[in-house]
Amino acid sequence: MARRVLPILKQLAATRPAWTRSVTYMPRPGDGAPRPVTLIPGDGVGPLVTNAVEQVMEAMHAPVYFERYDVHGDMSRVPEEVIESIKKNKVCLKGGLKTPVGGGVSSLNVQLRKELDLYASLVNCFNLPGLPTRHENVDIVVIRENTEGEYAGLEHEVVPGVVESLKVITKFCSERIAKYAFEYSYLNNRKTVTAVHKANIMKLADGLFLESCREIATKYPSIKYNEIIVDNCCMQLVSKPEQFDVMVTPNLYGNLVANTAAGIAGGTGVMPGGNVGADHAVFEQGASAGNVGNEKVLEQKKANPVALLLSSAMMLRHLQFPSFADRLETSVKRVISEGKYRTKDLGGDSTTQEVVDAVIANLD
Repeated sequence: MARRVLPILKQLAATRPAWTRSVTYMPRPGDGAPRPVTLIPGDGVGPLVTNAVEQVMEAMHAPVYFERYDVHGDMSRVPEEVIESIKKNKVCLKGGLKTPVGGGVSSLNVQLRKELDLYASLVNCFNLPGLPTRHENVDIVVIRENTEGEYAGLEHEVVPGVVESLKVITKFCSERIAKYAFEYSYLNNRKTVTAVHKANIMKLADGLFLESCREIATKYPSIKYNEIIVDNCCMQLVSKPEQFDVMVTPNLYGNLVANTAAGIAGGTGVMPGGNVGADHAVFEQGASAGNVGNEKVLEQKKANPVALLLSSAMMLRHLQFPSFADRLETSVKRVISEGKYRTKDLGGDSTTQEVVDAVIANLD
């Protein structure tokens, strides 16, 4: 009798739904008050994917409301009222802003980062269950210094035909980005921080960055610290990406590494990210490649909203609305795993709206 009952008990245990609710989040009185968020739809597919976020937030009854501003990449400056809105609200969600190549128009993305001192860019590149990729077990966080380096914009023509571009590295900015990377790792139970550099050639500039990382690393003995030259880093990324955990980089290297890691883990259309400083945060698609899409994708309304949806889940956690963030992230992952609704970049043929409707239908 016992032998017959045992398999039945095992089967019941296997089919029993997993209990996933964590220990309850206890808010402070008033934490449920709706929070204003500055919204910049941006260029190209930006309005399409930001509208996707608005629809999902409304369906969840998330305690946020948006203050919308039209900003476009061909403007000479970010309008002052937009800057004031972000300073007031502390949080912004934005679509891609197209940066003209060449010419005298500076990047509005860089302007925003400098104006608000958003010194840390964070991109999370990870495998999504059900989305086939060449490599498995990828879960990389790229933390990039956002305010100096080659992006300082210090360029001038010395004589006709000769242009000088300055790379600026300071101890202050290097130390604070290193501290942010180690603090992030400590708070998120990450085990290793790897500094990416080219100090074998740029001995003073990247040497100062490395020196700062080493100093901060001594204050976090429980976190392993590594260093890797940027060209070797790119080779290692495409051959064995699962070896990396958290990566901290100067400005330009971080952009290249984050987009490479995103391509390895499933594509730029599914990787969330944001930019944060001491007082403000701007959430957007994590990897910059393709964030404004192209005319064909826009005409067909088949832009992938997943990256911005996951970025908005990051935003909800930042605003201390963890259960809403969990619901959104779980729903997005469920839609990806089922595989019925995917945009073209993920091997499907769904429209943006079809993906949004599926995410809303899968909300708990």
